[in-house]
Amino acid sequence: MARARVRYGARTEAEIAAARTASSRLPAIWSTGVVAVWESDPDAVAAVLPPPLKPTGRPLVRVTISRVDLHRYPLGAGSFAVAAAHDGVEGWYPLVMPMTHERALIGGREVFGEPKKLGEVTVERHGTAVRASLARHGVAFVEVRGEVSGEEPPPPEPVRRTDFYFKFLPAVDGSGFDADPLLVHCLRDETVRRLERITGEVVLRESPYDPVADLPVRELVGITLGEKTSDQRGRVAERVDARTLLPYVHQRYDDPSQIVDGPPEPSTGPEGSV
Repeated sequence: MARARVRYGARTEAEIAAARTASSRLPAIWSTGVVAVWESDPDAVAAVLPPPLKPTGRPLVRVTISRVDLHRYPLGAGSFAVAAAHDGVEGWYPLVMPMTHERALIGGREVFGEPKKLGEVTVERHGTAVRASLARHGVAFVEVRGEVSGEEPPPPEPVRRTDFYFKFLPAVDGSGFDADPLLVHCLRDETVRRLERITGEVVLRESPYDPVADLPVRELVGITLGEKTSDQRGRVAERVDARTLLPYVHQRYDDPSQIVDGPPEPSTGPEGSV
């Protein structure tokens, strides 16, 4: 009698090749999402950038809150990022990327070093009213709300965006890293098929684990609601000095010691809104 296959056993080379081929032929995956961009405090933006990342000429913050149309597995995906530059390339450095599925979280963290965490992601539209939020530990630490005020022409060609990530593994003994961290340039070519303007506001709420309220809205650049798809590929730009990166690693994990950090002094309207 033939023995049943042990599914955790080694796959054959043909099976590995077939899985790789299937992944490369996935259809375009479209998402519907809100993007808000604002100018923040330049010192605060500079303070969150690990070397060798540097500030750009404008202290911008960008939050993306999306609902992704995955068959049988609708996904909520978010990103809170600041403008950054490295080696002549300007892009975005995400501080936190909440995801509603472990599948999306694990792959991005292990392959690219994305700072993904499990969280709640909401994108709602009722008529012209739009509300989107990122929440973790019971706190909606980012909320974007407003009304659709007009249509924007989508870009005629795909738009290329660069995100910066640090890929690393914490050391087995809990001190430092197992190897030198890598700075990754992740390139995305985004195709937009619909884009609408939103007249509204961004609300940042205090959270000890996701302290984005330290990057307040000084001047709102704009809010849009769009439908887009994108590809993603990365490259290692350089190895990073572990000692310079280590103080920033708390951005990646929920460090219990963060709860002793005091909230920022209030300097904006209610709940940090504009």
